[in-house]
Amino acid sequence: MSAVRERQLVLRSKEGDREAFRELVKFHMRQVYDLAYGFVNDHDDAEDVAQEVFVKVFHSIRSFRQEAEFSTWLYRIVTNTSLDRLKQRKRKMKRQVSLGESESMELATNPGPIENLDYSVHIERALHELPTLQRAVVILRHIDGLPTRTVSEILKCSEGTVKTHLHRGLKKMRTLLQDLYEE
Repeated sequence: MSAVRERQLVLRSKEGDREAFRELVKFHMRQVYDLAYGFVNDHDDAEDVAQEVFVKVFHSIRSFRQEAEFSTWLYRIVTNTSLDRLKQRKRKMKRQVSLGESESMELATNPGPIENLDYSVHIERALHELPTLQRAVVILRHIDGLPTRTVSEILKCSEGTVKTHLHRGLKKMRTLLQDLYEE
């Protein structure tokens, strides 16, 4: 979709045109799902996040000031919603541990041998070992290929911070992947 077409759809959506909004959703759905999945690493959660994102966009598109690209604004919403989902999951896991279910949590976080998994699974596993901000930067910058400036706008931090987290995240992933193949 061209930038001009996207701007037209955004303007029409801001005026309440549901068909224009449907077109925006249709165009961005896969990207939103993929980005959410990169954060939450669960298909059901990624679908839930994607739906929640588009509900939020629908309710707030009239306030979208178009100071940034629509996709930047959308990615920020996906990132924040995904991070919120991770926080919810963390709280839920803490409650499970406090209820005496630490054994089931241990099984969920240590899925077992990795010899039979292909390389993409190893990468995904290493990605989810990263701290949240490093993971966000690696996903947005390295995997989705967004420019550093756009990532800094999405995450509301400086470009230097993005570069630092990207460097640290990739370095940690290399170490994690190396450890996996040495086992």
